[in-house]
Amino acid sequence: MIEEIGTRHRTKESTIQGSGKLSRRTLLAAGTATLLTGTTAHAAADDVSSRLRALEERYASRLGVFAHHLGTGRSVRYRADERFPMCSVFKALAAAAVLRDLDRHGEVLARRIHYTEADLVIPGSDRTAEHLAEGMTIAELADVAITYSDNTAGNLLLRELGGPTAITRFARSLGDRVTRLDRWEPELNTAEPWRRTDTTSPYAIGRTYGRLVLGDALNRRDRELLTHWLLNNTTSVNRFHAGLPKTWTIADKTGSGSYGTANDVGVTWTEDGDPIVLAVLSTMPEPDAVRDDALVADAARAVADTLTGPAGTA
Repeated sequence: MIEEIGTRHRTKESTIQGSGKLSRRTLLAAGTATLLTGTTAHAAADDVSSRLRALEERYASRLGVFAHHLGTGRSVRYRADERFPMCSVFKALAAAAVLRDLDRHGEVLARRIHYTEADLVIPGSDRTAEHLAEGMTIAELADVAITYSDNTAGNLLLRELGGPTAITRFARSLGDRVTRLDRWEPELNTAEPWRRTDTTSPYAIGRTYGRLVLGDALNRRDRELLTHWLLNNTTSVNRFHAGLPKTWTIADKTGSGSYGTANDVGVTWTEDGDPIVLAVLSTMPEPDAVRDDALVADAARAVADTLTGPAGTA
């Protein structure tokens, strides 16, 4: 099954990379280097900052954005170094850590994990609940943790890794000194604004996702498999998919929590195949605030307008 997924994804990945103006080697040598060192050219900073500030006022939210166009080296930063609740954005890191640190030749991914009804995190565990009787392989758990944001799958991956702090250690190994995970699902989603636990920053998490999807943090097989899961994410229909041009390809992971927290992080490829690393994190001042996915969509649209010109009709 793993080889089949890899083959299907390689076709899609070659389409993305082959249509671009820059080869993957060129992007890694130039774009990823500037992303990792932070030597980026800021794009129309005053204009985009005004647009993002207006979104904060309209949605009564605190908004953080980091975006980096690897083809041009231009970037957008807005509250990019401030901490925000991470929520389910951690699940892609958990899957990546399993791929890099536990699996060698598919033997770990093929291992079936059995769990009980007591392990189910309700709500938010529809896929693992469906397979309660027979269990799921680690590959299947990683798949549904990303594509459906299944909370029980996320916890089971954390259990394999040794607990939430394994995500912090994984982030540090990638040079990310900000991202940290301290609790399990669902407690990690309480999102109190005063917490440093279970948080990240737009720049830190954007940089980390960029390394995982576009850089050399994973070997080729693992990178392709992680990207396959991110490309098939179903939870961002009203976030990045609503705000970015329909002709763009999106590989992303969302996160949601209390205080109206709504996040989306990943890599998007323009119609020309140029990759843009994009992280949008947001939260509200009241614990029972209802999240508004349109804020994330509007922020993504502002970034697309700034980095590539008008985003068109989304």
